[in-house]
Amino acid sequence: MQIGVVYAALAYTLWGLFPLFFKRLSAVEPLEVVLHRVVWSLVFVLVVLAVLKRWGWLRDVLRTPRVVATFALSATLLSANWLIYIWAVTNNHVLDASLGYFILPLVNVALGFVFLHERPRPVQWLAFSIACAGVAWLTLQAGHVPWVALALALTFGLYGLLRKLAPLGALEGLSLETLLLAPFALGLLVWMTWRGQGALAGQDTSLVAWLVLAGPVTAIPLLLFAAGARRIPLSMMGILQYIAPSILVLLGAWLYNEPFAGPRLVGFVLIWVALAVYSVEGWLRSRSR
Repeated sequence: MQIGVVYAALAYTLWGLFPLFFKRLSAVEPLEVVLHRVVWSLVFVLVVLAVLKRWGWLRDVLRTPRVVATFALSATLLSANWLIYIWAVTNNHVLDASLGYFILPLVNVALGFVFLHERPRPVQWLAFSIACAGVAWLTLQAGHVPWVALALALTFGLYGLLRKLAPLGALEGLSLETLLLAPFALGLLVWMTWRGQGALAGQDTSLVAWLVLAGPVTAIPLLLFAAGARRIPLSMMGILQYIAPSILVLLGAWLYNEPFAGPRLVGFVLIWVALAVYSVEGWLRSRSR
């Protein structure tokens, strides 16, 4: 269990530090970064599969159209989440990204209620209501809905819902998702390069090297997460998941000087109170069991 905590904490820490990496790619359009992320993630996971000699699942999956269709939809949601996140980081919305991942557990409660007919407990409804009040406050003080945060939470929440129902593990699932996305990503990159657009056409070897690095940067935290999730209770994962958005808050407020004090802080405090209520209730319930 101790090594499982280390694996999971490392995964969430790396996810929290993602802005440091993607800020290096600010000169590249977010869509192009996503295209490279898909291609090089596929290359990386194929190498891992080759080393582990884990190919048998692919033949069985490709014979099951329903599974392929499910992962095609999950791949679409994942790429949308990547695009929104990279846009947010490169356009100085790191705090909005952190808000999205803070409210994600509560969005999962709502998705479970709508799609899986789960019945949230009264304290979970209370936490969800407090979070809604926080989002409403942020909307009121900003004059617009915090669409970046909501879009990140919804796309990743729906992605997690599909992966919960899908039969593949983290490595195999990411392999299939990137395999389904790769023809479109590679085709667009070739087309852009042929037109003299994008990083490959610019022949900036340093920038291209950073884009290639997006493959392992994407896959390694996911593999650490999978290794940790197999070794520790879900309640522990629920607490550790706040590492990533907490790091995002620190980076956004203190490193990138995004506005955070005053009325905006009130909205975040409401979200944090909701998460505290949600987490403590879940922890007490798991202990009583």
